[in-house]
Parts: sequence; structure tokens; C-alpha cells
Amino acid sequence: MYRFLMSRQWVILTLVALLLIPTMIRLGIWQMHRYEERTARNQLVTDALAAEPVPVEKLTAPGHTVTSAERYRTVTAKGRFDTADEVVVRRRTNADDEVGYHVLTPFVLDDGKVLLVNRGWIPSDGPSQTAFPKVPAPPGGEVTIKGRLMPDETTAASGIKNLQGLPDRQIMLINSAQEARRLDARVLGGYIAQTAPEPAGDVPELLGDPGEEDAALNYAYAVQWWLFSAAVPIGWVFLARREARDRAQASAAPAGDRESEPATA
Repeated sequence: MYRFLMSRQWVILTLVALLLIPTMIRLGIWQMHRYEERTARNQLVTDALAAEPVPVEKLTAPGHTVTSAERYRTVTAKGRFDTADEVVVRRRTNADDEVGYHVLTPFVLDDGKVLLVNRGWIPSDGPSQTAFPKVPAPPGGEVTIKGRLMPDETTAASGIKNLQGLPDRQIMLINSAQEARRLDARVLGGYIAQTAPEPAGDVPELLGDPGEEDAALNYAYAVQWWLFSAAVPIGWVFLARREARDRAQASAAPAGDRESEPATA
């Protein structure tokens, strides 16, 4: 009855089904791993944002690599802004996806070390892309600032190429080691995204809080792949039974026709 399963067509169909089942299971496992990673990251962000502010030098120092547990921690610093060595970071967008610059200003601490401060976003509405844009001045004199600690930017993590030969006082990536060489100073590892005090006139535009990744979507994809993997053998059995039924009906039809013919002398 099921001898047709040995045909070339059904052998190929069976091999494809046997290949699809483990592939879909592995895709579901991969999506579940992504769900767990995103859930863990969301928890780290939530914990970091909820933590009490601490002095920046408790979490970072010259040459320090900011860890995932330290990322987004709120820190404070007391010192003065050094606008003479201020630079802008090219090709950055705001909440409305408008392209402009991030303003990176060295902040000299009381002990002489330098903290890199991303003061926020400004539009690229200058006369050209090579001219240094007009940047609103930060508060003068000694001031206490607050911000979220961030790791150094790299091409591998951001996908942004660290181009050479840029216009004066323009950079592509915020990197403390690179800025330490430029400033010839002891620069704390990483940088902060300033959150306070807020700038006069809301310019530069402060960076928003980090959003949560949609971990639930990966969970749904994992369940979906596993349901697909379960549907493959069910579909194979359904097709095989239908094929067997159709063949049985086809082979029985001629005999039935002969029985219905009238007898002759």
C-alpha cells in the first residue's frame, strides 16, 4: 500500500523533511538565546538607570574599559569645561532621525584628569560639512555635571568607520584612548552622555534614555520555529496517507466498473 514511498519523488520529499526538522529546531534555539541575551541586557539597563549616582572616578580611570555592568550608570563629576579642545562627532542623528553632530567637550576634573562629555546633538546647518559648526557654549567656571557612563565607541561595535583626513575638530568615533593622544592628557576610559544640567534653550539636544530591546519578539520567533518543526512530520504523514488513499481508489475503480457491467450469454 505504501510502496510509493520508495519512489524518487517521495525519497526526496522525505529527505527534505528530515533536513527541515533539525534546522527549524536549531533556529528556534538560536532565537531563544537571542531572547535571553536581550532580556539580560534590558535588565542591566534597568538596574543601571535605577542605581544611585556615584562620582565618575569610582567607576572609571585612565585606560579603563567600561564594562556592560557599568554602562548607563549615572555618574557625577565636578570641574570645568574645556571648550578650546571641543570637537564634534559626525553623522549622528537625533530622536527625529535628523542628521547632525554630537558635541564632545573635555571636562577637566579637580585632580587634572579629563572626562569626555557628550553634551548632545546639534543640527548640521552650517555653511558646509567641512566648517566647524556653531556650538552653544556650556556653563562657565566650576560646575557639577551628571551623565550616563558609556564605553568607548569602536568600529566593530558601532559599524562606523573611523575615517582619516577629516576636517579640523571633527571625529567619527568617541574613543578615550584616541582623545588622550590628541589632548596629551590623562583621559578617563569611556565617556558620559550628559543628563544635567540641562542646556539653556535645549541646545545641544540631550540624548534620550536607552530604549529596551524587543526580547518578546525573539521568544515568539522561537515558538514559531518549533511549531513549524512539529508541523513538518504531521504534514508528511497527511500527504502520505492522502497519496495512499488516492492510489487505492484509483486501483479499485476498474474492478468496480467491470462488476457493474451487464452479463452476456
